[in-house]
Amino acid sequence: MSGHSKWSTIKRKKGAADARRGKVFSKLAKEIAVAARTGGGEPESNARLRTVLMAARAQNMPKENVDRAIKKGTGELPGASYEESRYEGYGQGGVAVIVDVLTDNKNRTVAEIRHLLSKHNGSMAESGAVRWNFEPKGIITVPKGDLTDDDVFEKAIDAGAEDVDMEGDAYEITTDPHELHAVAEALESMGLSAENVELTMVPKTTVRIAGRDAANVLRLMEALEDHDDVQHVYANFDISEEEMVAAMDS
Repeated sequence: MSGHSKWSTIKRKKGAADARRGKVFSKLAKEIAVAARTGGGEPESNARLRTVLMAARAQNMPKENVDRAIKKGTGELPGASYEESRYEGYGQGGVAVIVDVLTDNKNRTVAEIRHLLSKHNGSMAESGAVRWNFEPKGIITVPKGDLTDDDVFEKAIDAGAEDVDMEGDAYEITTDPHELHAVAEALESMGLSAENVELTMVPKTTVRIAGRDAANVLRLMEALEDHDDVQHVYANFDISEEEMVAAMDS
C-alpha cells in the first residue's frame, strides 16, 4: 500500500484536498453522473453509485450538487457524455502508474496524459503492462481521535475490514472491494466517521524511490491529479519519511 498511503499522506499534510475542494466536487459529480447513467439513479440497486455517494458524503459535497449530477446521468438534466478510459505507464525510476479518466474527448485526453508522463521523465505503456501488479481494494480513511490504535484496529476487524494502516495522521482501513459499503456503514455505527471512502488499486509490489526520482514522481502524481479529466491515479512507489518531508517543503 505504500504508493497509495504515502501519496494520500502527502496530500493531506499539504492541505491539497481542502485547497482543491472545487476540483474534488467536479470529479465526484462526473463520477456520479456516469454511475447513474450506467446503472440507474437509485443507489439501493446501483453499487457503483452507492460507492461514489459515500465518497461524496465524506467530502461534504452539497446535496444539490449530488442531485444535479444524478439527474444529468439519468438524462433528466442536460449534460456532457463522458467515456471511461484507463491508461498505464511508468514514472521515473520504473514506478508503475495507472490513470483512470472520464472524458468527452479521448483523443485529446490520451495526448495530454502522454505529454505529462513524458514531461516528468515517464512514458506510456501498453494496456496490461502494469495492471497485473495492482489489485482492487476498498479504502476508508478515518482521522485519528481519542481512540487508541488497538481500539480502532479491533473495531475495524469487527466491522469486516482486512487491515489497518496506522502510520501518519489518519487510519487507512483496507477492505475487500465488495465489502466497502458494509464496512464503512458498520464503522459509522461504531462512531468512526470517515473523511474519505473509495475504491482503489493497491500495488502488490513497490519500488523504492529517492532524490531526483522521488521529486519527479511526486510532481508527476500532482500533475496527473490536477488534470480535469483524471479521476484517479495509482502508483507503486515507496518513499522514506525524509523524502516526504522534502517534498512537502518544496
